[in-house]
Amino acid sequence: MGPESGSGVLFTAHPYRKVSRVALWGDYATGDQGEDIVSGLVNTQPISVEQAELDGRPEENSLEIRFPKVYERLLAISRELVYEKRWNPQEIEFTFEGPEEEDLFLLQTRDMITIKKREKFAVFTEGKALEKAMLGFGIGVSGSALSGRAVFTAANIRQLKEEDPATPLILIRQDTVPEDIKEIAMAEGLLTARGGQTSHAAVVTIRLEKTCVVGCNALKVYEAEERCEINGREIRFGDAISIDGRKGLFLQGTHPTREEVQILPL
Repeated sequence: MGPESGSGVLFTAHPYRKVSRVALWGDYATGDQGEDIVSGLVNTQPISVEQAELDGRPEENSLEIRFPKVYERLLAISRELVYEKRWNPQEIEFTFEGPEEEDLFLLQTRDMITIKKREKFAVFTEGKALEKAMLGFGIGVSGSALSGRAVFTAANIRQLKEEDPATPLILIRQDTVPEDIKEIAMAEGLLTARGGQTSHAAVVTIRLEKTCVVGCNALKVYEAEERCEINGREIRFGDAISIDGRKGLFLQGTHPTREEVQILPL
């Protein structure tokens, strides 16, 4: 309907840092419909200022700043569902026809993935080699530090599963659609150039417990040529790469990791 209307998907709790308090997280875009958001085919903006800070994105583009009345209404509804009605943390799809709270419509809501109270995760060992290997940043969605080899197609995955079955495979795509579920399930990690925390790629990898980084905007993927480019550097099929599903990092090469255990808040 115009630049002051839009759609989005939000979580009522932090989807990958596993904080159980009501804190709005997700994606929205103006002038787009819900299917555009979920498909990962449009550039989305963060829901809250807190989310923007952790993702390293401009706070002024968040729903909280641009459409404060819509944001406050969503926050009030989320608190009512979780704190008063005692629902589990929710995943809510919404649309708004204008900047006022009466312009907001909820399309559906469903339970989020169960929040764990204890979590083990891998982190890359800090050092100069890690800094030099940095290729770019995206949005960390699920998993933690993972080193493996780059793949672009199902044929790539099948080939390396036979030749090098012990090494994790990281699927690189411009974006994903539901038909990509086979490739995502076969690989250990996923990196996409487009999409946000509520895109198809993010939702699927969280549920499959894969390592995933989405929205690496500087990344250009040439699937037919089995290669990608980022900031003047090229990655080809079979190259060693690393991603961090918590910090949103994309790195060249293989890097040592160590395990950390986080005791998470209730």
